[in-house]
Formats: sequence, structure tokens, C-alpha cells
Amino acid sequence: MGIQQTQIERTIVLAKAYGATRLILFGSALEAPTQAKDLDLACDGVPGWKLYELGARLEEELQIPLDIVPLSPPTRFTRLIETRGKVLL
Repeated sequence: MGIQQTQIERTIVLAKAYGATRLILFGSALEAPTQAKDLDLACDGVPGWKLYELGARLEEELQIPLDIVPLSPPTRFTRLIETRGKVLL
């Protein structure tokens, strides 16, 4: 399957449209994009259910499974993402 650069670019555009102030890519799409079977994102700036609406829209448009987690409030997991992930926005 794999993740294409055009999918990443579309992800950034949609995240901005939903008000994202930070967007971080992590997981298999970062480590081995040509073999990734899903997209793992951490996001800040998209409140409440809007974050999950963004996730659903991304899954629908990109036709790839997606995991999206809020960066706020910070947790041990989100701090790890911030350390190891790739900042897209």
C-alpha cells in the first residue's frame, strides 16, 4: 500500500482547514512510508469532536486507515511523539 507524498500534502491542507496549529507524523508512515498500511498523526488546535471529524474526512479522502491523537493535554505518549515524530505543521 504505502503512503504517498500527495497524501501527506492533502493531510496538511485539510488539517489547516480544520484549524490545526501543530501536526506530527509518527509510526510506520514515518519509519517505512512505502510499506505503511496506515497513517498515524498527532494534532493540536482542533477542538473536541472536530478532531475526529478531521480523522474521518482524512480516511475517506485518502482511502487509508488513520489514527489521530490530540497533543493536548500532554501525556508521556504525546511527548514521545513530539520527540520522535516528524513535524508537518
